[in-house]
Amino acid sequence: MSVNCVDASIEIANDNRIPLMLIASRRQIDSADFGGGYVNNWTTEEFSKYVIENDKRGYVLLARDHGGPWQNTIEKEKKLSLRQAMESAKKSYEADIRSGFQIIHIDPSEDIFGRSSTDEILERVYELLDFCTDISRKTNNDIAFEIGTEEQSGGMNTSEELEHVLSSVMNFCEKNTIPKPLFVVMQTGTKVMETKNVGTFDTPFRIADEIPAEIQIPKMIELCEKYGIYMKEHNTDYLSTEALRWHPKVGIHAANVAPEFGVEETRAFLELLEANKQKKLAERFLKLAYDSNKWNKWMLPGTDATDRDRSIIAGHYVFATPEFLEIKAEAVKALPSIDIEAHLKSRVKESILRYVKGFRLIV
Repeated sequence: MSVNCVDASIEIANDNRIPLMLIASRRQIDSADFGGGYVNNWTTEEFSKYVIENDKRGYVLLARDHGGPWQNTIEKEKKLSLRQAMESAKKSYEADIRSGFQIIHIDPSEDIFGRSSTDEILERVYELLDFCTDISRKTNNDIAFEIGTEEQSGGMNTSEELEHVLSSVMNFCEKNTIPKPLFVVMQTGTKVMETKNVGTFDTPFRIADEIPAEIQIPKMIELCEKYGIYMKEHNTDYLSTEALRWHPKVGIHAANVAPEFGVEETRAFLELLEANKQKKLAERFLKLAYDSNKWNKWMLPGTDATDRDRSIIAGHYVFATPEFLEIKAEAVKALPSIDIEAHLKSRVKESILRYVKGFRLIV
């Protein structure tokens, strides 16, 4: 979500000697051919170089999140055809592999021309698995695959859906001597909206037409074990600490978290400005974030969120803009006795450590 988030992750992984994945969507980080991404304006090549140089003990895994056609804003804006979007996605994947990414998420579920069937998506999965494996072998860069879609319903995948996808993909990989996927992304009852998790996982109440997580998830894990693949949960942000502690108990192997850390850094910066009588700088930041409209996709229907709430949700999207860098530079000048970057990184670290401890990576 930011340089501070990357640095915090690297330090936690190295200090505690535990593996952490830095997973970049194509909107966050993309190759130079696509103009980079909104996180520090990094290209894939620059981001990879930065992490590899700073990850002294080698505990950080570079991973692509939601690679695939139409997963980059440019491809949507240009309304690329399926064939064009697939070729564009391949170009992005090739940059990932050549830059040392170790885990590649194959997610061709986006379709700007309508909803695709599971079998149509699977055909695209096969094509991209074949392409990435070929590039991996040509460049002598070993990679692992992740499959699954980015749709977040807040409910559960059905075991029938999962069985069909896993059996189909595993059969394809076996027939074509392609490495079998390491992870499958699954819906476990998590969904992020605004600054809360509104899915079924963390609710104390039974949801109509939903099988409780403690019953459904073990069934999914049984299937994962049958096919020799690990379960990864998306949209883990904002779950309670108690819910996080249940993850290793029920057998969830990995989880993705993102916006919570960006929101935490945004709040830390605003609180620092306001506590030190830098109201004008705080107001400029709030307006910049609000005007970005990046909060729009996160809002609940009929929300009572304030403009300030919206700005906090969108804050991390503007961290790399010239306007924000100017605000931060003025803050550094106005508050010479405070190490602002160290303060922000510390707050992000606290947020990340809640997950590291919840998953029992450290005591």
